[in-house]
Amino acid sequence: MTQAAVSELDERVPGRRWTVRLDAASRGSAAVRISCSRPACADQRLPSAAAGRAAAIAHLKAHLRAAPAPRAGAYCACKLEGCHPHIPDTGRHTRAEPWRCGGPVVLAVMTDREGRWWQAMECCSRCAAATPGAKTAATSQPLSPQTTSRQAPTAKGTGTRGPQFSDHQAASGTAVPAPRSAPARRPSQQAKIAQRVIPHNLRPTALRDELVELGDHFRAYQQRTEPDLALLADLHERKARAFIAWADASGILSLRVEAVRAKQAAAAARFQHDQRTGGASSGPGQAGTGPAGSESISSTEAADSGPAVDRLLTVRTQWDHARSVLAHVADHSPLPGPEARLLVLMLTLRTAHKGTGNLVGQDITALGLTDPEDLVEKLTGCGWLSLPGTASDLLASRPENPTPITVPSLVPHEDKAGPFTFGKKMRPKLSGWAQKVISDKKLRKAKATAGTRLLALTLATQTDASGRLGPGGQGIALPALTTCVPVETGELQHLADQLTAADWLTDAVLTDDHLTGQLTERVLPLTCPLQA
Repeated sequence: MTQAAVSELDERVPGRRWTVRLDAASRGSAAVRISCSRPACADQRLPSAAAGRAAAIAHLKAHLRAAPAPRAGAYCACKLEGCHPHIPDTGRHTRAEPWRCGGPVVLAVMTDREGRWWQAMECCSRCAAATPGAKTAATSQPLSPQTTSRQAPTAKGTGTRGPQFSDHQAASGTAVPAPRSAPARRPSQQAKIAQRVIPHNLRPTALRDELVELGDHFRAYQQRTEPDLALLADLHERKARAFIAWADASGILSLRVEAVRAKQAAAAARFQHDQRTGGASSGPGQAGTGPAGSESISSTEAADSGPAVDRLLTVRTQWDHARSVLAHVADHSPLPGPEARLLVLMLTLRTAHKGTGNLVGQDITALGLTDPEDLVEKLTGCGWLSLPGTASDLLASRPENPTPITVPSLVPHEDKAGPFTFGKKMRPKLSGWAQKVISDKKLRKAKATAGTRLLALTLATQTDASGRLGPGGQGIALPALTTCVPVETGELQHLADQLTAADWLTDAVLTDDHLTGQLTERVLPLTCPLQA
């Protein structure tokens, strides 16, 4: 009996499986590499992620077209790995129960949300249906039953015959009517949108037609290989209007809740589209107010305003707040010189909300100052900065024991608010942005001076969406530039040359009245574009 017990895996051929992956080709490059788990497929190198995804999908489709149909006798490839794509990971091994697998063998295709890999495998239809996002590309043909038509034996020596059945011809040749086949059931065609059935008697008819069309558009969008956030935002806006009209016509309160969610989804999609295209919006929770006096711009204007850039500060309000901090420091710096200006700027960003904050020694030593202890003593001596100890104690403090600092001029009073209008959640974003600029790897490697780092911060807030300096790319006026960077006009050329050597600035031209140039592509995520 033991010899007769043979596992199903030993009796059936394991299902096929292959994976197409998309990985970065090298660090610091936009190029990607496509690899396929099939040994005969060589790696491909593409210049961008978009081109890589298109090539990876085409490669997988070529495999699907060339691959033979799923084998009905193949062992489920998903079950081979314990059905992990659709069984939650509980931290311990979970057996794949027999009832989880069943149905005909199919060729299923799945991918991850980020579009980094695509996988095709032979598995059972139950596993394919239970796997999120899996799509069936082909289904195996059922095994043909080995049926044989045998006539019932007649008793020897008698004239009687065995029983006759309607699915066989009678031995005498008399035709027997074939059994009637049951009529195939036709699935009811129900129009749906957002898992809701659209009533066939919904009035007005134009509303029902709009809902049906929207449902078709959403299903078609789910089949796209590349996202179109502007299109998705338009669909959600149409859905919000249609659901409000549906709620008015039917009196169903939940439809209004769904309409509110659609409005929020439209605003979020529009916000993400503006981020990717270099445009600006009022944020994911604030829809634009329309053409008159609107803070947002259309998707077409956003696409034309510059290349798609994933910026550290994402919306126009954040960019304006960054410029307001630079302007405030330029007007209220207690000490002259670029080193003092840079230190005052960073301390202002640390204490901008309530006038108080925490600091460690590395925060100051990383600024590249010549004598940071002397500058801190001068700031405390003039009353601009308050410390519980000495400047040397501040420079010696570590992250586990930071030093509390206070800037009295930034502490809000009851009779008047502080100099800045942003809140406590905005302050760390601005401080992190400034820290990212001044601690740029190439600036640190070049041992850039405080004036160079201060100029990098200033230029990051004075570009258009494509990185050209000044409003409309026409350059920055020298009086405005020297107000933010307190150096002599003749020294600006040296600072601009340092930024050019650090791959921060290109095509820099300093004239008698303007500085023109272009920020490099690698620092565009750190820019705060000016309003067009």
